[in-house]
Amino acid sequence: MGKTKRIFTLLLRLMAFAATLSATIVMVSSHETASFFAVSFEVKYSDTPAFKYFVIANAIVSIYGFLVLFLPSESLLWRLVVALDMVFTLLLGSSISATLAIAQVGKKGNSSAGWLPVCGQVPKYCHQVTGALVAGFIGLIMYLLLLLYSIHTILNPLLLQKT
Repeated sequence: MGKTKRIFTLLLRLMAFAATLSATIVMVSSHETASFFAVSFEVKYSDTPAFKYFVIANAIVSIYGFLVLFLPSESLLWRLVVALDMVFTLLLGSSISATLAIAQVGKKGNSSAGWLPVCGQVPKYCHQVTGALVAGFIGLIMYLLLLLYSIHTILNPLLLQKT
């Protein structure tokens, strides 16, 4: 890869790493204690499997993003990175979808199922989950851009070669 392409890729990867790491940290630190009709309860991310999945997925992608930063630009492993970028982009997308579905139920409730909204009682917690989702979406967009850029720069020369 050329020098400007390498810098562009490095910047995108740094932003993606920062976004996924931020999403992980914000979600892990989300907790709040509230009282409702003299009953005290604590909410935290680990109470919901979808939120745990979000944290695990973002942590895995953060570690991957950190390791890829140190891959030499001349390495043949960049073809593998294209495939891994695809896998981790899909992983981020699925974790955000699951988390967003649960967050929507927490915010709006579901009258058909008899589930009441909880964000009125624990607003700080809901704001932190929203912040984690925003950071997760930014990370997903960064990885999608990286994937498209990688497909174009790594695989396109292979398609143009004459056999």
